Amino acid sequence: MLSAVNVGKAYGDKTLFENLTINIVDGQRIALIGPNGSGKTTFLDILAGETAPDVGSVSRKRDVSIGYLTQELPTGSEITLLDEVLEEPADVTTLRARIAAAYEALVEEADETIQNELLDELGNLETSLENAGGVYREHEAEAILSGLGFKETDFTRMLNEFSGGWLMRASLAKLLLRAPDVLLLDEPTNHLDLDANVWFEKYLTNFRGAVLVTSHDRAFLNTVATSILALEPGEAVIMRGDYDDYLEARERDLAIKQATAARQDREYDRQMRFVERFRSKATKATQVQSRLKQLAKVKRIQLPRATKRVHYAFPAPSRSGVETISLRNVGKSYGDNVVYTNLNLDLERGDRVALVGPNGAGKTTLLKILAGVLAFEEGDRKLGSNVTTGYYAQHVLELLNPANTLLDELHQAAPGESEQRLRHILGGFLFSGDDVRKPISVLSGGEKARIALAKLLMQRSNLLLMDEPTNHLDIASRETLGDALSEYPGTICFITHDRALIRQVATKIIEVENGRPVFFPGDYDSYLYRKQAGTTPAPAVVAPRGNGSNNGSSLGRPGQKRSDVEELRRDLTRESKRLATRVDEINTSLETYSTKIAKLEKKFANPDKFKDSDQLAASGEQYQQLKNEEQTLMAEWESLSLEAETVDGQLAELNVD
Repeated sequence: MLSAVNVGKAYGDKTLFENLTINIVDGQRIALIGPNGSGKTTFLDILAGETAPDVGSVSRKRDVSIGYLTQELPTGSEITLLDEVLEEPADVTTLRARIAAAYEALVEEADETIQNELLDELGNLETSLENAGGVYREHEAEAILSGLGFKETDFTRMLNEFSGGWLMRASLAKLLLRAPDVLLLDEPTNHLDLDANVWFEKYLTNFRGAVLVTSHDRAFLNTVATSILALEPGEAVIMRGDYDDYLEARERDLAIKQATAARQDREYDRQMRFVERFRSKATKATQVQSRLKQLAKVKRIQLPRATKRVHYAFPAPSRSGVETISLRNVGKSYGDNVVYTNLNLDLERGDRVALVGPNGAGKTTLLKILAGVLAFEEGDRKLGSNVTTGYYAQHVLELLNPANTLLDELHQAAPGESEQRLRHILGGFLFSGDDVRKPISVLSGGEKARIALAKLLMQRSNLLLMDEPTNHLDIASRETLGDALSEYPGTICFITHDRALIRQVATKIIEVENGRPVFFPGDYDSYLYRKQAGTTPAPAVVAPRGNGSNNGSSLGRPGQKRSDVEELRRDLTRESKRLATRVDEINTSLETYSTKIAKLEKKFANPDKFKDSDQLAASGEQYQQLKNEEQTLMAEWESLSLEAETVDGQLAELNVD
């Protein structure tokens, strides 16, 4: 449907890509990846016809429609959200005008031959209108808007009432409603929360046309992509599979290149030893020149840089008390909009909490209250013993001194650290060599975000509160941040729509919706499992404490009727037994799975034991199925074990009372 042949583009002395050839067909979902500045947006511009390549060509089949979502923030206007999404593009309006003109001509035309020609033209125009997505239905627009997180009351609101992020969602909704043959999407997930992201993933996996998408969301790319187009230094790599498949293939390719480069080096050294030994001998001159010509023709292997895990050595913050921060009966409103009422929440030393929930649920408000940067009308906020907070939000990028170098900026955060130590930290955040002497003023948005995060982690705070720290960061930078947070010794509470970061860092999840935070012990996958299984905890178990206090919940409060307490004790006892029984069942099943898997692995070590390739393949499928089922059971076991711990803690609390 859409092809690029030997396309190349450069700006000044910097070549972004060259000899890039790709044919995009129906059903493909291609992830366009590469570091910031590699030319991803430029290539999308070229495919969309908005930028001309320096060399090469782009072509598309007749009547193929292209929809292009750019990163440029749209502006609001005096038109409702629904009317904007339903607005027809110019080519559809033109087609309707041509159809109307053809009908008028047909009515007035008496010549039968010309009438037939007009009927043929009308048929072609109607087909073109259908292919262009000219038949829009209001209920489809509303379904797409709802999937992207808009409420029904938003449909009649004017566009100029929405923020930039919501306007981007509106642009995406408008594009999806038109359902073009090819979708070109530049960072479509930047302004989507987790729920909208999941909906969007399902939409794209069911999309019948072709998709070329850039994103820094690794989980999104693994779900959506069927192919990868990677713009790497000096080459463009095209392969089938998702992002993780690409990483594995890249590692294999790197190993092959390293081995080939080593062989080349050995051969080069051997030949050069011959040249140096016999260069001055006339009898060997012909052989020397021949070998030099051979060496000149050899294309040396250029090894790509690999981003490896960096072990950080941040200044150790002072140790806080067990109780890091608590909120008691907090109430917060914005005018008539009540966000929180009687909010109770505790974080303990070592917690790594991800706040999740739809946009507008109150996550950022809660984080600001925890950080002490937002006033509230009722209740109390109390920091624990020896707690110092560090707060990251997008405004911190504006606090960087444009005149400072990266080293200067980091040195201000940690004046007692040596330059070597600061360089090591900067290297971990992908700044190396002369980069550390760059002034802040010349950095890109992603580079500023990286230096701001490095600066924050150098400030010896033992409670980190972070609002969307992955904004502006590419995949390598996000992985770097995940590595840094994994080694951070304090307490963390953060908001992000990057599920890979949540999986890497979070040990607890708090879901915020309609002013009600609900605590989920365990990692992100345990949270998803419990959501899908319908085992959502009750609001009363928000952030249970390990020290036996009632944590502001309704359990054991003074004045509570004894009959109510007894009923609750019976319910908790039954739930504890149910959970214990199921955990025991899973343990038994896991032992069975482990035995079966071990037997198959033993057989795989001796392939001769299989009768033929069909039996080997069947055993391979059985092995993979067993591993998947074992993993599912393990996730359930972890989730139920944590839930049992919570229930038993509440039961013990009642028994103490």
